[in-house]
Amino acid sequence: MLDLKGRKRIAPFLEPIAGVLAKIGFTPAVVTIIGLLVTIVGAVFVASGYLLLGGFIAGTGVALDALDGPLARQLDKASDRGAFLDTMSDRFGEIAVWVGLAVFLRFEPRLLILCVVAMAFSLLVPYVRSKAELAGLEGKGGWMGRAERMILILIGTMAVGVGAPIMEPLLWIFVVLTGFTVAQRIRKTWQQLDA
Repeated sequence: MLDLKGRKRIAPFLEPIAGVLAKIGFTPAVVTIIGLLVTIVGAVFVASGYLLLGGFIAGTGVALDALDGPLARQLDKASDRGAFLDTMSDRFGEIAVWVGLAVFLRFEPRLLILCVVAMAFSLLVPYVRSKAELAGLEGKGGWMGRAERMILILIGTMAVGVGAPIMEPLLWIFVVLTGFTVAQRIRKTWQQLDA
């Protein structure tokens, strides 16, 4: 799962950028909101049929969102409010990307249905985790964390944008992997609950 391992690997690259943002005067909340807005702009381009450009812009927004944590630590402004804002921003950004893709696929019923199912599973992954953690249990794990989900759908979308005929296989792969991740997290949570 890249969400945990990946952060450690890219931290040396993010910290200097966060340092520059801190000197300029950016706050973690501002970076979070800018990342979300950029992601939404990308989703609008995807909805309009500009898959390559839209995927790239949305990916830039997702990358910006990775800077709020390092920035918060450098400014010693890590807080529950910041974590909550970041989580909400992640969900809204993810929904925006899926809605953009759904609008693009609106004239292809089979692919649209697959897109909606993929979005549902994508949102269930963090939902199961949040319910587990609300009960004081470990809810992380599984194949498709947020990083994997966004990488797969955005790179896949850009590939379709340059002519690769992979939209249906991409959505099927996404549905299977995220569905399995939901099942993994449900099973893990269930096993921790008292009988």
